[in-house]
Amino acid sequence: MSRRIRKAAVLGSGVMGSGIACHLANIGLEVLMLDILPPQLSEKEKAHPAARNRIAAEALQKALKSRPAPLYNKSFASRITTGNFEDDFPKIADCDWVIEVVVERLDIKKQVFEKVDQYRKPGALVTSNTSGIPIHLMTEGRSEDFRRNFCGAHFFNPPRYMRLLEVIPTPDTSPEVTDFLMHYGDRYLGKQTVKCKDTPAFIANRVGVYAMARVYQLATELGVRIETVDRLTGPAIGRPKTGTFRLGDLVGHDTAAKVIMGLKQNCPDDEQAATFEIPPFLQFLLDNNFLGNKSGQGFYKKTKEKDEQGKNIIHALNLQTLEYEPQQKVELASLKAAKQVDNLKKRINVLFNTEDRGGKLIRKSLLGLFAYVSNRIPEISDNLYSIDDAMKAGYAWELGPFEYWDIIGLKKGLQLAEDNGGKVAQWVKDMVAAGHESFYKREGGALKYYDIESGEYRLVPGSTEFIILDNYRDQKPVHQNNEMALHDIGDGVLCLEFTSPHNAIGEGILRGIQESIQLAEEGKWNGIVIGNNANNFTVGANLMMIAMMAYEQEFEELNLAVNLFQQTSMRIRYSAIPMVIATQGYTFGGGCEFMMHSDAALCAAESYIGLVEVGVGLIPGGAGTKEFALRASNQFFEGDVQIPTLVEKFKAIALASVATSAPEAFQFGYLLPQKDSVVLNRNRNIAEAKKKVLELAPGYTQPIPRTDVTVLGRQGLAALYTAANELRLGNYASEHDIKIAHKIAWVLCGGDLTGAQKVSEQYLLDLEREAFLSLCGEKKTQERIQHMLQTNKPLRN
Repeated sequence: MSRRIRKAAVLGSGVMGSGIACHLANIGLEVLMLDILPPQLSEKEKAHPAARNRIAAEALQKALKSRPAPLYNKSFASRITTGNFEDDFPKIADCDWVIEVVVERLDIKKQVFEKVDQYRKPGALVTSNTSGIPIHLMTEGRSEDFRRNFCGAHFFNPPRYMRLLEVIPTPDTSPEVTDFLMHYGDRYLGKQTVKCKDTPAFIANRVGVYAMARVYQLATELGVRIETVDRLTGPAIGRPKTGTFRLGDLVGHDTAAKVIMGLKQNCPDDEQAATFEIPPFLQFLLDNNFLGNKSGQGFYKKTKEKDEQGKNIIHALNLQTLEYEPQQKVELASLKAAKQVDNLKKRINVLFNTEDRGGKLIRKSLLGLFAYVSNRIPEISDNLYSIDDAMKAGYAWELGPFEYWDIIGLKKGLQLAEDNGGKVAQWVKDMVAAGHESFYKREGGALKYYDIESGEYRLVPGSTEFIILDNYRDQKPVHQNNEMALHDIGDGVLCLEFTSPHNAIGEGILRGIQESIQLAEEGKWNGIVIGNNANNFTVGANLMMIAMMAYEQEFEELNLAVNLFQQTSMRIRYSAIPMVIATQGYTFGGGCEFMMHSDAALCAAESYIGLVEVGVGLIPGGAGTKEFALRASNQFFEGDVQIPTLVEKFKAIALASVATSAPEAFQFGYLLPQKDSVVLNRNRNIAEAKKKVLELAPGYTQPIPRTDVTVLGRQGLAALYTAANELRLGNYASEHDIKIAHKIAWVLCGGDLTGAQKVSEQYLLDLEREAFLSLCGEKKTQERIQHMLQTNKPLRN
């Protein structure tokens, strides 16, 4: 059966319901979101649809005001209609997918599904977003067609940003439905879909809550303060900066306690059942209604005291005394050693092998995790990669449990886990006895996992559809320097990966791009993708390099560096082969400039794109300001007033506007609909970019540099200076911001020309470079650069 989802119904408008509705609107679906009638309506209100729909309507408005934003673009809210269960349930007959997101009570869910069965059209997909109620219990008394088209589809909060979608079939679910949701979630919702068994808490929460509860135990056992635990269990080991205790505050301790007790009650045979206890310090928080962020305090408490920067001082709970105390920065040898190591895998080994309290906490927590996940197969999953995928996508871990184990070593991890008192599953021992050394292998650009049933390594399903550059590490790069690597990704396509810290663009990347293009043009290559699998495509130019030259007043060197940046952008535009860019995360400054000069950009929906140079007192100097002048010229038409288009481009740069999604980047003019596209699943962006290269390669014609860019001269300058003055009057800009704004205007208008005329790109590049260099000499710009380097925050001076 071929399925198409055009319209969806979301039943329940709480935080999850409204979040799911917004994400469905993000991908272009028409959405009907329903909730109960408000209690105690007056007679007058009972006759008024707006009053009757108030619960769902207010929930939607609350979601739209929430941060981070649930929609890619505010205008997408028009795709959502709200209503109520009493009046609007029959409307689900038009829906292809009905998603239940009501309160976590089986009796209420069954009542809702009875009505769904009454009104849904035959073949319509029905799913529950429950996080804990057994899926099979919900279908009792339902029709055969309902049961065949029903399963669990568990989103994580917030639905737009959390990449996991757990798909949980029942024995009655048609395999076609399961396969459809696995594919649809990946391709159209941008999710990492994971097939789960119908067991308590499914996969991610079962493992994640064990990991959290075990760290709670170890913190007390080893006497490690909570703020130290959070430093140890955050980015130091490839996990979110919340660490463990801040994560508890974020989730809410009532929610965490409910899941912990649910697992204890529903998993009596779990060998770690004793871990699922509420420790005294958590009970203290629950008894006092200190539930975390939502109640204003939990493990951490914001005080009214201020530090030197004027920020509220935050106290931390002492787990022994149950009193709040000023945070202490305990310098453990393990943390000091880890700080010196940039490479995550090496850093994990450093922490694991250090003999202080911090090292012991990491070692014991990981060894416990190894034993625990080994025993969850085949209980919660038949394979190990699903557990890793669930933890990476649902808890934002950079590595899954079996990937951590591979870093420590399969045999070493097994031995130490058992020495630590853990009981490792027999299949792992059999694996070691058979001479295997790891759970995963990378061969020829593909990832293979150890399949327990066959005892052989098999391709991770779907992995051949992604291009993960780690899978190419066993082959020598085609070209490489200390900031970039050029990989052969097959079919005559190269992928240029940034490898500098934070993917910051320095001389190595600039020269590497130019050399790679020359290599591809002279060889038999179809084209180049510029892309990487890092969290962020790039933070932009290497600011430290610019700062050093500006402070030392080395303007000749600076001029050469800026010229190299500009010419690299132009080389991307005017190469003899297709140049396609694949982005995700931060795509700032120079990264945005490269993207704008490519033949096409394939941007993950979660790409945050902008020319942000004004924040450090500069203008876009890698051909970005020139490019906006060119794009304005392209938009001019005969009889056009022209000034509004110019003001729009000016404001995007002058306000350092950042698009908070790829769809929003079209609105700012960073992306163009005729050449650029959005990829919903970030893991697919390089593969889609490769397809684009192959689509463009046959008969590709090298473009010719433009000499016909229309600029408006003094007429444009007058308008833009007025616009800048409005920003000043509206308190959007400081005096120095206005100085920068005037430089932007100067480039966009082609300088002090008496009237509109056509100029070359090189003419505009020279103006742009001159303006950039003059700002580098300004004291206030140097202060902004220094402040950004020291605090990672912009200075308003």
